[in-house]
Amino acid sequence: MYCAHPLYRRIISHLRSGGLIAYPTESCYGLGCDPANPGAVRRLLRLKGRPQHKGLILIASRYRQVARYLRPLTQAEQQRLTELGAQATTCLMPARNSAPRWLRGSHDTQAVRLTSFPFTRQLCEGVRSALVSTSANHSGMTPARTFAQCQRMFGSRVWVLPGLVGKSRKPSKIIGWTDGKIVR
Repeated sequence: MYCAHPLYRRIISHLRSGGLIAYPTESCYGLGCDPANPGAVRRLLRLKGRPQHKGLILIASRYRQVARYLRPLTQAEQQRLTELGAQATTCLMPARNSAPRWLRGSHDTQAVRLTSFPFTRQLCEGVRSALVSTSANHSGMTPARTFAQCQRMFGSRVWVLPGLVGKSRKPSKIIGWTDGKIVR
C-alpha cells in the first residue's frame, strides 16, 4: 500500500537520486539506499569501508518487494520467511542468477529480512520498496543507536530519519535458508 505522505515522496526522490538514509531498526540505526541503484550501493560501501564481496542485507515489509532478487518461493516458504522476519532473523536465500553482484557480493545467495519492526516496516511500505540495510557505522566500529550519533558519524552525507531503535542489543540473526545453519 502506497503512503502519499509528503515525507515518503521526499524519501523516494532522495533514494532514486542515489541518496543514502539512516533509519531505526530492531537493534541499531541502519544505513540504507535503493538496492536497484549501483552508484548508491557503491557510495554506501565506501562510506562504511565495507568490501563489496561480503554482500548486503535487503529489508522489506513483504515478499514481493524482494521477489525479483530471489528464486521463486511457494506460499508456505513466503510464510516461513515472514515468520522468521518477525523474529528479527535474516535469511540467506537462493538468489536469481540476475540478482546483482553489488548486492549479493561473491555469494549465490541474497540476505533478506522481512521486518516486523514498526518504523522500518512502515518505511518500506511508504517508499514501496525493499531497502539495503547494514548497520550505521564504519566497519568494525560500534553501530549508532541514536539519531544524534548518526548525525555525528555521517554528517550531511546521509539523511538521518528520526526515531527510536528497538530494544534488541544484538544484530539480527543470520541463517542459511536451505540448511537452517546459523551464520551470525
